[in-house]
Amino acid sequence: MIATFSRNPNGLSCGAGARIAALILLVFSLSGCGINNIPTYEENARAKWSEVLNQYQRRADLIPNLVETVKGFAAQEKDVLTSVVEARAKATATQLPSDILTDPDAFKAFQENQSALSGALSRLLVTVERYPDLKSNQNFLALQSQLEGTENRIAVARRDYIEAVRLYNTELKTIPGRWWRSIMYSDSIPMQTFTVDAETQQNPKVKF
Repeated sequence: MIATFSRNPNGLSCGAGARIAALILLVFSLSGCGINNIPTYEENARAKWSEVLNQYQRRADLIPNLVETVKGFAAQEKDVLTSVVEARAKATATQLPSDILTDPDAFKAFQENQSALSGALSRLLVTVERYPDLKSNQNFLALQSQLEGTENRIAVARRDYIEAVRLYNTELKTIPGRWWRSIMYSDSIPMQTFTVDAETQQNPKVKF
């Protein structure tokens, strides 16, 4: 007896069709087992990092006008003004390496530079207390409001980044993420996150 094989209109045998269906089912099953979690969490963390950088840049852009406004009323506060300018220059001049999120030293340097700028801004804003005319200046009040809003956005962006990194790093260390990393994502590396320093990580006080 000669065996015959039924074919569908597309020319595929029933056996081939069954194998394709099984493969599709397997793909969907694996998706439900977290096969895509690592790249998904990684992309989310990188997106949150971009927002952190965006908010720090927003703050840096406000500083020149803030310094010039304060200088107009308190030029004698040269040391404080200079410290802000220098801290801003250091924070913005640093060339961020492409692997900063997985490079502990580069990430630490970035955080320290931003912390130094926060500290310099805090000292500047405390100095303003001695100048009532400056505190009532409309330009200064507008800059103060923008700076306050930016500091709040920085805090939110950092918080969101920290949480995104926590999810990503946890996925790399726990099952089934640890299995998928060894099989498919061997180049995935835990990301760095912000540390909290009670003195250097406080946001500048901008309310008077």
